[in-house]
Order: sequence, then structure tokens, then C-alpha cells
Amino acid sequence: MPARLSDAELRLRRLRSQRLAGRPATGVPEVVRSAGGLQAQDTKAARLAVRPRSTGPTAAAVTAACNDDRSVVRTWVMRGTLHMVASEDVGWLVGLLGPVFAAGGAGRRRRLGLDEDTCERGLRAIGEVLAAGEALTRPELIRRIAAKGVVIDPRGQAPAHLVVHAARMGLVCRGPDLAGDRPTYVGLADWAGERPALEPDAALAELARRHLGAFGPADAHDFAAWSGLGVGRARRGFELIAGELHQVVAGDQPAWVLARADGEPADLDRPQVRLLGHFDPYLLGYRSRDLVLDPRFARRIQAGGGFIQPAVLVDGLVVGTWRQQRGRDRLTMAVEPFEPLDQAVLPGLEAEVADLGRFLDTDAALVVERG
Repeated sequence: MPARLSDAELRLRRLRSQRLAGRPATGVPEVVRSAGGLQAQDTKAARLAVRPRSTGPTAAAVTAACNDDRSVVRTWVMRGTLHMVASEDVGWLVGLLGPVFAAGGAGRRRRLGLDEDTCERGLRAIGEVLAAGEALTRPELIRRIAAKGVVIDPRGQAPAHLVVHAARMGLVCRGPDLAGDRPTYVGLADWAGERPALEPDAALAELARRHLGAFGPADAHDFAAWSGLGVGRARRGFELIAGELHQVVAGDQPAWVLARADGEPADLDRPQVRLLGHFDPYLLGYRSRDLVLDPRFARRIQAGGGFIQPAVLVDGLVVGTWRQQRGRDRLTMAVEPFEPLDQAVLPGLEAEVADLGRFLDTDAALVVERG
């Protein structure tokens, strides 16, 4: 009989899968792999997502991993959005997911004047420009391809869509950031090395493993919501690794975990408190957030569109939001709970704020506002 999990048990197991409880990771690539990739369209938020899952790395270490040692790569993969992924994974991830989202974006590109011929010429020109090994800002890249005869209006959205299309086709990725986290773009093969793709079924199976390793217990609908693939392909991914899975029952629904998942217990002697940044994967890995976020407060975390607010997490439940306030000589972390917090949570909040200060290399103080 499959194990039946209470909501609290399910949250705890998912916390452990995300390295938000139990054994933390020790390096940036390990965090990125164990979290299933970190959404990275907000550079500061992607850095912050490393901290609660690890011991040791700092914001500077995450920047170095992206900009200098290239142990992680930023490109457009899950859900067609920019992610930070381990460099050894970038080839098969782009090979599997890039064509899916490239095809899905064809209509939007055409409406922006990027028909098939323009895209083909644009990709060819981008490859030629980046072959010299330079890291270029998007305006610089668009000017360089214009000199090769591919002229795109720099004032609209077409340049961004062409560069993202080139990334999905495995041609470019984000390069080292300039001052103020200003992005540059580089040739993917030059930046990350030759990273071969996998056969389609092998890549889909590996993606299913990564999702369950990072988000399990989960089901095919969760896998589809996280990856951006259809539910049919998500089910196919689970079928390909069926011999590696254990079934559990979450609520009244079946869910799956990897059979090799570590059974290390999490520390339950005190509340598990975490401060999560914008777009944290814990809130992006499932079809529904109702297990971890009371629907009464859902709009406090996502008021509209895809913007996810920083969240205060206690034992896997979102209990409030938080924000950084820069003072003259220190950083204040202002926590706004949805409802009054139990006093037992305060030591965990104070520890999180102290660790944020360590991570950001600054003095940090906690302020709890009225819920």
C-alpha cells in the first residue's frame, strides 16, 4: 500500500527535496542542481535563492559561478523562461526544451516582424558575430547583426525575442554581467563548452528525475506546470522512469518520489523558518500553491501576472512577505506576517536575517511589522 501523507508530512518532504530543510548543499552548482534550476530573470533574486538551500556560499560566490568559473549557466529552459542551471546540464536541457518553446513563440515573433527568413538570417548573423568570443549587450549585438544586413528595429520587443529565440536554439546564453547586473550575451558553446544533447526520451526521463528529486512528492500535473511541457509528455516522462519511483498518497491523490531519495529526517525540534526571495522555485514547482499558501493570502504573494513576492516560510507554509530596506549603515529585513506570528518563530527569523547579512556581506537587522 502506498504511504498516505498528511499535509504537514507532504510539506516537510517537499522542503527536504528543495534543500530548505534537512541537509543543505555546500556549493552553488549543487544548489542549482538540487533545486531543479533557479529562475533567473531577476538576477538578485536568483542569487538569493541559493542562500536558504546552502551553507557557505555568498552572493559574491554566486556571481563568480555565473561570471567567472562558469559552473552555472543562465539560459531559457523550463517554461521558456530564463533559468540558472548547472553547466553540465545545459546541452540536454536546451536540446529538449528549446525547440518546444521556440515553436510556441513563432506567432509572437511573426507579429514583431521576425518571420522565418528574418529569424534564419538573424541566427546566422548572431553566430558569426559571437564567434569572436566577445560578450555583448543586446543593443551591441543588434547593432553588429545590422552591419551584416539583418536590420531590426531596436526600439521595440523584436531584439529581445530574437535573442531569446537564439538561446532556445542553442546558439547563445547569458554571459558575464556588467556593473549593476546589466546582462551580456555570449555563444553558448564558447561559454559553456560542448555540452551534447541527449536522445529525446533520455532527456525527458532525466528531466522527470530532476523534477521529482527537487520537488517530490509530485505528480505529472506538477511536472507539466514546472517544465512547461504538456501533461501528456509529463506523464510519458514518469513512465520512462517508472522503475525508479515510489508512489505515495497526498491528500486523496497519488504522487511519486524517487526510490533512491535520501531518508534523512529533518530537524523538527524547532520551526523550520526560511526567507525566500522573488520567484523562488518552492512556489513555482507545482500546479497549485494551496498546500503551502492559504488562498486568502494568495494575492499578497502574486497580485497578478507572473511576479512572485518574497515569502516568509514556516514549516513549509507561507505566513507572510518580507522586503529589504537599505539604511545608512545596515540592511533591515522587514517581515510583514499575514497573521500574528507565534513567538517560537522569532529565533528562526532572527537566524535567517543574520544569515542574509552573512550572504550579502552586510549588517542586517529584523523588523516584524504588524500582521
